[in-house]
Amino acid sequence: MSLFAGTFARGAAAAAVSDDAWFRALLEVEAALARAAARTGLVPTTAADAVTAACADPSRLDLATVVARAADAGNPVPPLVRAVQDAVGGRDAVAVHVGGTSQDVLDTALVLLARDAVAAIDADLAAAADTAAGLARAHRDDVVMGRTLLQQALPTTFGLKAAGWLAGLDGARLRLAEVVASLPVQYGGAVGTLAASDGSGTAVRAALAEELGLVDTAVPWHTVRLPIADLAGALGAAAGVVATVAVDVVLLAQSEVAEVAEVGEGRGGSSAMPHKRNPVAAISARACARRAPGLVATLLAAMEQEHERAAGAWHSEWPSLTELLSTVGSAAAWLAESLRGLRPDVARMAATVAAADEGPLAGALADALAPALGRGSAHDAAAAAVREAQQTGRTLAEVVAARTDVDGAAVLAAAAPDVGEAGAQVDAALAEHAALTEGEK
Repeated sequence: MSLFAGTFARGAAAAAVSDDAWFRALLEVEAALARAAARTGLVPTTAADAVTAACADPSRLDLATVVARAADAGNPVPPLVRAVQDAVGGRDAVAVHVGGTSQDVLDTALVLLARDAVAAIDADLAAAADTAAGLARAHRDDVVMGRTLLQQALPTTFGLKAAGWLAGLDGARLRLAEVVASLPVQYGGAVGTLAASDGSGTAVRAALAEELGLVDTAVPWHTVRLPIADLAGALGAAAGVVATVAVDVVLLAQSEVAEVAEVGEGRGGSSAMPHKRNPVAAISARACARRAPGLVATLLAAMEQEHERAAGAWHSEWPSLTELLSTVGSAAAWLAESLRGLRPDVARMAATVAAADEGPLAGALADALAPALGRGSAHDAAAAAVREAQQTGRTLAEVVAARTDVDGAAVLAAAAPDVGEAGAQVDAALAEHAALTEGEK
């Protein structure tokens, strides 16, 4: 049991890439390969059935020896093949690992593992997206201060902010779905020639792909690692989206801002300060997502692989992709929890906007002065008014109201919060989300 598993192995994706899941995937490939070989006439159907039965019951296999010998073999497939052969006996062993090499089984198992883990990740991303959609709908027109470069800028709406989260989450789901739909089978034999398949190699590969629901390929991808790179890229992008939403929540929940709060029973306390309520779910989502870029970089760096089979780069992919799937899954699970417990403080948001009227008011003053002074000079005059307010301790509204060269009341009215087409954009994002999720419910 890991001390940090509660944080970094959150959600169902971590279980989908566990050691047990790895064994199940490897055995699923060996069983499917036996059936594919039987379908193409390379081995008896009875032998393939025996292999399938043995692979379906790991308790029949000496997996402890597989683990012990995996490092000496360079990967777990050789000792696993021996374990399956021992389980089915000499007559049926002919259907074990037909024409394949270790990389064929490991690569195919890896994409099966990824497919299951991405399904778990997608479920949490979908839950987060649905909650973001609810927030966008409920707060479509509620004003909140927009912030650029971590400084107050101009008003926007909390609905538009949530719609931005929604669009990112939906986009991440779409990218992951595209990658998963293109995941390929791996089958080429020792150097990709299919020489050990007695002239039926391409037929076995096609049958294996069909057995496992994967895409067939014209040639093996032993050293052309685009499928792994595509997975890494889509997972890294999903982590980036999750991190962006999480950091927004963390910043909005700061004591000095307090425009949102995470509500979770028994969560968020401090060991030293009883009054603190930390947004733990958002913080944890951000922490998990932060681990993703380094793992993505490792997988992209491993794309450079020599000749027909790589020495080392390929091996580095197994734990890296496993950890990437787990940490992105954990990030998505935490974010779903964070948004589910998020409580926006609409009154606080509106008060912040009302207290920060200098930007819109300065712009309105510049617009009012432009006909007489020209755009450039009007801008300078508005900036001078802002400085006058700061230097004299008056509000900018008081400075504007005292001016005789503009209609102060009209300028103040023109400076009311203008959120432009925020509402229409929220509606568009919600419509896209509805189209994406139609049929999922």
